[in-house]
Amino acid sequence: MEGVSVRKIKKICVFCGANSGKDVAFVNAAFHLGEVLGKRKIDLVYGGGKLGLMGCVSTAVAQHERQVLGIIPSAFTVNNLVGETCGKEIKVATMQERLVMMMELSDAFIALPGGFGTLEELFQMISWAQLSIHNKPIGVLNINGVFNGLLSFVDHAVKQEFITPRARKILISATTADELVDKLQAFRFESDPALSKLKWSPSSSQKEKLDLTLRL
Repeated sequence: MEGVSVRKIKKICVFCGANSGKDVAFVNAAFHLGEVLGKRKIDLVYGGGKLGLMGCVSTAVAQHERQVLGIIPSAFTVNNLVGETCGKEIKVATMQERLVMMMELSDAFIALPGGFGTLEELFQMISWAQLSIHNKPIGVLNINGVFNGLLSFVDHAVKQEFITPRARKILISATTADELVDKLQAFRFESDPALSKLKWSPSSSQKEKLDLTLRL
């Protein structure tokens, strides 16, 4: 990364499945990502609990004595539905409040394999970056090509002129954890001149917090 300016990343939010997936490579990669974050002295923000890949990455980060913060909707804590969070825990009322807090408390975002919830979190964060609500880097860890289909669809949407080439640059991908973190640190946000002029009003309930009720 010689000659490339590196942004300071202290906390990374990881979106991933509450299931472990079919391939043991997903579990191994989640543990390895946690180890990489720990060795680089990067703290973790995630969705809380200990299920699936979420439990793997949070356990690995904690084992390297870095801070782990789980942000979890109160509904998930009833009857210990998702297990005990590995580290500190913040309970919120809604899924939307959870995602807003993740955005505010993190310096970058990584998506591991997961289901609809993981994909929603990933694309919501991308759309917020496109709207200049934040300018933080976002990447997917493409383990054994699991995201190939998704990346191909995004590229197809660019060819069909539904996604601009500028917006396409928001989504980073890499096949190893170290490469992905390097890319996140080297990322330079390129805002859309028109969208960057949007003024996001402060929330009436939280001073100086963005009102992110817009759903795309």
